[in-house]
Amino acid sequence: MNGNKEKSNGLAQDVEMQGPEYSGPLLGIRRLSKSFMVNGSRVEVLKDLSFEAREKEFVCILGQSGCGKSTLLKVMAGFIPLDSGQVLFQGSPITKPGPERCVVFQEDALFPWLTIEENIGFGLVKKTRGQRQKQVDKFLGLVGLSPFRKYLPKEISGGMKQRVALARVLVLNPRILLMDEPFAALDAQTRENMQDLLLALWQTLGHTIVFVTHDVREAVALSDRTMVMNQGPGDFARIVDINLDRPRFQEDERFMGYVGRLKRLVSSADTGRP
Repeated sequence: MNGNKEKSNGLAQDVEMQGPEYSGPLLGIRRLSKSFMVNGSRVEVLKDLSFEAREKEFVCILGQSGCGKSTLLKVMAGFIPLDSGQVLFQGSPITKPGPERCVVFQEDALFPWLTIEENIGFGLVKKTRGQRQKQVDKFLGLVGLSPFRKYLPKEISGGMKQRVALARVLVLNPRILLMDEPFAALDAQTRENMQDLLLALWQTLGHTIVFVTHDVREAVALSDRTMVMNQGPGDFARIVDINLDRPRFQEDERFMGYVGRLKRLVSSADTGRP
């Protein structure tokens, strides 16, 4: 981490990002703009937005409802096209969904007719039966659900369903995990438990995570950097390094200092002000 710095919007520099010797950011966004037609009028959601995520970095995207956080995540995933700019994975343009980028949504979207282990193994269609079972067993253990492998989704709690949803994408071994407020519907204690689990998995498996949230405490608890979005059309007002050791304690004075700073940035009418 680089200390308590707030950086202005934009990438530091353009670099040639092709070939096997590529050493730039894992995910790069350059001057991205996106708009939609709403009731016959074009509404600009994202405008001239740039940022990057490095290998094994945990980045949170924070902002008020309607600022374009989820739209940005869907563009990164390749679910929707951009109007202008570039979205790059290891220097190559992202134009469609790909196995190197997996998404976890707020809704778990499990298949109700499949057991927990069948849900987790659903995407491993190219594996042999033995390989699939080995991977499913591994991730059942990592998310603490081995005793529940034969249960159906309706037979487990909301927090357990999100563990299954997390295991179902991690078993595919993506390079980047894109998460759209995945814990927003959980109660406070379950949410904190899921944050701890996610951090443990991230530290064990080494994915790059881009995590959308509107919860300031969650951003400070999880991220290496938090990107604070302006209110529409969205771009980044500030990029704040969270220079705290792990594990982090929410009662800590420095933790609360970051919470206060980010709250001021999010709630300010002009988030570009210091």
